[in-house]
Order: sequence, then C-alpha cells, then structure tokens
Amino acid sequence: MTNTLQTSAPRPVTPVGILAQQLASLVKAAKEQTDLPAEFQQNLEQAWQLAAGLDPYLEGCTTSESPALTALATKTAREGWNQRFQDGTTVRHLEQEMLSGHVEGQTLKMFVHMTKAKRILEIGMFTGYSALAMAEALPADGELVACEVDRYTAEFAQAEFAKSTDGSKIRVEVGSALETLDKLAAAGEFFDFVFIDADKKEYIQYFQTLLEKNLLTPSGFICVDNTLLQGQVYLEADRQTPNGEAIAKFNEFVAADTRVEQVLLPLRDGLTIIRRIS
Repeated sequence: MTNTLQTSAPRPVTPVGILAQQLASLVKAAKEQTDLPAEFQQNLEQAWQLAAGLDPYLEGCTTSESPALTALATKTAREGWNQRFQDGTTVRHLEQEMLSGHVEGQTLKMFVHMTKAKRILEIGMFTGYSALAMAEALPADGELVACEVDRYTAEFAQAEFAKSTDGSKIRVEVGSALETLDKLAAAGEFFDFVFIDADKKEYIQYFQTLLEKNLLTPSGFICVDNTLLQGQVYLEADRQTPNGEAIAKFNEFVAADTRVEQVLLPLRDGLTIIRRIS
C-alpha cells in the first residue's frame, strides 16, 4: 500500500495545546475590537504566549530523539490513517496525534534508566514510538513486550523496529490487551515497568489485572498515559466524553487504592506514575 501524505497540522489534544488554541482565537478577536482597554489586550496576549510557548520550550530543552525515533515519527505523520480505516485496513480510527512524541518518549526512556528495569510491558503500542524509546534504555538482555490490537499498526511498527539496533529487544503481541495479559500471566511472566496507553474504558481492568495476577513485580512501576484527557477529567461531567469519564473514574480508583502510591504529572495529556507498595 502507498502512504498518503497528510497535509493537515496535528490538532491540539492536550490541555495546554487546547488552551493555547483558544487563547489565540481570543487574541485575534480582541485585536479587532477598538474599545477594549490596552491593559486587557496585553494581559490576554501574555496569557496566550505563556500557553503557546510552553511545549516548544520543553521540546527545545529535552535531549533530541534518536534518528530511529525521528524516522518513525515522520512515517507516522505521513500515513493516511483516515483512508486506512475507511478501507478496513485498521480495526479502529487512528490518527497521528496518538503518537507519544519527543518529550514523553524521552521521559519514559529516562524512567527506564532510573528504575533500571529489564522487563517492560506496554499496553497499547500504536506505531511503536514509546516502545522504541523505552527499548533504547534497556540493557542488551532486556525485553519489552508490546500489546497491540491492530495488526496493521503492529506490522508498521515492526518494520521500523527492524531498522534500529534496539528493535530486537521488542516482542509484539497482537490481539486484545486483556486476553494478552491473561496469557502472559498464565505463562508466569512479570515486568518491572509497565506503560498503559490503550482503550481508556479498560484502564481499571488493566490496572487490576497487573496487580492481582502479579504481572507487576513488587515495587514495580506503572506509567499511565492520557490521565488528563484534554482536561475533561476536571471539567463538568456534561463536558466529558465516554473516554473522559472513564479516565476520571480510573484516576479516582487509583487514588483510593492502598496497594499503590502515585503522582499525576501535567506532561502532554497527563502522565500518572504509579508505584506498587504492597
């Protein structure tokens, strides 16, 4: 199949990105008004600059991604995801914004270095950016098992993994994440570090399975993506999508679970770090 270059820019999918876009619209509208106080316009423009400048500044102050990750991100951005779904190639609608991206990828890579994890489980791989970023931090004898429900994206990722010296550390399991977790547990597998970025409505089930079936080692870590979900988790309930509601319930569930301790970071669309304590 031939890739189709996407011409549209990525839409904002994080609280800061959405805020910056809305403030930009307000700044533009304010400039068209002649009766607004100059101080109001200046404050509004400063608020927009604070929001719009944050992510680019984080990018600039973060270690550059590897050439392999750059190539994977570029290929993902150029893929015609809408067409892939329409022609039945993918099992669900996908978009380039689902990629973890540079700063989050380097954050996960740093966490792997810090925890000295040797076995990693990723629940929800998409095109493999976060998987490859974490694999780059694994020792030579380390392994990352990536669960992905969509066969097309699994093959997309594996083609890029094959071009990287760290790609051989990644084992891809295609199928339902919950079924794969059961299979891994039955085989006696366990992991030092887990990254969750799959079906939001199943987050609580993933979390419970990891703990109850001992897939997570004692004092192991779980990182969970999208735990701010475009800000929906702290907005009014009538402004939440089903995914937003699911993430809000997940956050509450984890916060009440005495088996773990956690911190929610406002990185990209929200990243929760969870440590197993019992």
